[in-house]
Amino acid sequence: MADTTGAATPEAVADPHDAGHGDGVHRRDFINIAAVSAAGFGGVAVLYPLISQMAPSADVLAESTTEVDVSAIEPGQSIKAVFRKQPLFVRRLTAKEIAAANAVDVSSLRDPQTLQERTKEGHEDVLVTMGVCTHLGCVPLGAAEGENKGEFGGYFCPCHGSHYDTAARIRKGPAPTNLEVPEYEFTSDTVIRVG
Repeated sequence: MADTTGAATPEAVADPHDAGHGDGVHRRDFINIAAVSAAGFGGVAVLYPLISQMAPSADVLAESTTEVDVSAIEPGQSIKAVFRKQPLFVRRLTAKEIAAANAVDVSSLRDPQTLQERTKEGHEDVLVTMGVCTHLGCVPLGAAEGENKGEFGGYFCPCHGSHYDTAARIRKGPAPTNLEVPEYEFTSDTVIRVG
């Protein structure tokens, strides 16, 4: 700023060496930013293939869910399906089997669960379990016509003698827990999606 005499004040005089060196980006700053950016892109280029190869393949994703049509299963019948390369039992319970399961004192069970806890609301007659004994992983009998259903009318594991009731709950033998009920949902009144 000029004073009234027309002479320049000391604040208005700029050092010629400071030209272009104000608050802007210096050449050294630009080089540092460019180097860090290049290193970041290089890191992404190296890590992306390593991380993406850990993602499940298309065939694994296809096996992650299974759809089962339960409309053809008559009361008292079971079918076997496959879920994640393991047997899956889907059983339509009769009124008598439902009554037998509900009559059991749950507190007397090794792995206490009611039939209602093991089925979906509105579909208490459809029991979906993994077909793998919880003792050592054998496949229990009782899902196919004419197979031994054990002392409690559910499933019987021939490997070590575990007996399951009509709700697939362990009642006798070495198995520590009930047959596992996988995550599933009814996508319609006749189709379930497991997984």
